[in-house]
Amino acid sequence: MGYSMSREKKRARIRLLRNVVAVLFVLCAILLIADIICMIILISGKGKSKDTATDITTTSATLPSDTADVSDSGSDASSDATSDTSAQPGGVEVKEYLPQNDLAEAYWGPLPAVSEVKPVQHNEIHGIYIASCMHFEENLELAKNTDINAFVIDLKDEGGGVYFNTDNELAKSMHLWVEEGGEWKDKGAGSYVTGSYNLENVVQKCHENNIKVIGRIVCFNDPSMARNHPEMSIQDEAGNSMHFNLEGKHQFLNPYNSKVWDFLIDLALEAIDKGVDEIQFDYVRFPTISTKKYNEKPYFGPEDTTPSRIDAINRFLQTARRRIQDPTGIPVTADVFGIILSSELDGKLIGQGWDTVGLTGIDSLCPMLYPSHYADNTQLNGKMFDYPDLYPHDVMYNALMAGKTAASQEGYATVRPYVQAFTATWITHHLNYKVPEVKAQIQAIQDAGYDEWILWNAAANYTNRYE
Repeated sequence: MGYSMSREKKRARIRLLRNVVAVLFVLCAILLIADIICMIILISGKGKSKDTATDITTTSATLPSDTADVSDSGSDASSDATSDTSAQPGGVEVKEYLPQNDLAEAYWGPLPAVSEVKPVQHNEIHGIYIASCMHFEENLELAKNTDINAFVIDLKDEGGGVYFNTDNELAKSMHLWVEEGGEWKDKGAGSYVTGSYNLENVVQKCHENNIKVIGRIVCFNDPSMARNHPEMSIQDEAGNSMHFNLEGKHQFLNPYNSKVWDFLIDLALEAIDKGVDEIQFDYVRFPTISTKKYNEKPYFGPEDTTPSRIDAINRFLQTARRRIQDPTGIPVTADVFGIILSSELDGKLIGQGWDTVGLTGIDSLCPMLYPSHYADNTQLNGKMFDYPDLYPHDVMYNALMAGKTAASQEGYATVRPYVQAFTATWITHHLNYKVPEVKAQIQAIQDAGYDEWILWNAAANYTNRYE
């Protein structure tokens, strides 16, 4: 009987042990399933959190230069400024201060998508124009001994084609046409690229002396390219390439043509790869009205579906900014006629609207406010000037003040005027512009609330003009 009881106890213990093992197994299985569910929830939560963070980054990406531009232009941000935030598929949202333009969208398509916006490196410029690196050593010495901190050099101009050592295939394929003795002469295949200087070497030399390099690109005033590619020139409705009396009686590239835009932007991007610190577009305008044949009329498309000339220039600058300044952080600037600060009509004719061109997001605007370029008896900011060239300070000051309200809009570009550093011997009532006359204009710029400027002398000769 004792033996039998002992056996029963052993069997009971075995059954108990089996039950305990079974319970533990079930518990482990439950814990494993719970862990798996938790992992799924965590992974799902992290994915959702990442998407949200991306959305926040996307919606907050704006042009970093907007605030700086308002400050640099000496203006207060306007709470009534029109702004639009737009993004293309696959890109980040970019702050646009010009309102949505449905006509422009239909004509050119959407603005280029921007995958990344780098903070623009605004340069506070006291510069001089040195053409295709003319008088380079002399101007280097001038910069060493004054507050000059930038050189504007020609990458491409209206008469000489491309000056630097470009690899652009379209540029290398073209012929340079030069007017000699009243006739246009073909300089031969490949002559459009002169290679007057090595851009990398120029940049290196300037940077060694703490000088910024601003690459100037003449845009639509290019008779050689217009001859090489008449389909890119301004034409009449019949498709005939037009000539313009007040533009040297030669052809003009079509500012509506996006293929022309692409060429200019590609040159700019190549120059940036070679080290330039800033891109400056000049002749960002239409030609004046007068044509070789007075019955000619430019044709850009049906009136009801064609944007205005101002729309065309603004769209080019917006496009250039999105393709150059936004992704690289290198500033894009533009030269404009001085008259547009005080004459809306003139602005409409050449496609430069002072009220809007500074809202294209480019870093700076350079109005060419040369006193010699104003007609006799010009009124600026309510003041009449009988012979404007005789009043370097007052003309510069009142021209800037005439455009001050527009330049005070939120998001407006930095205003960086060009200063007359040449003597306009071709007009009857003129001054000999030397150091005092140049300094008077710079003082006027400061009096108007601005700080930056560039001296212009076509021959790049600043002897006795700045010190």
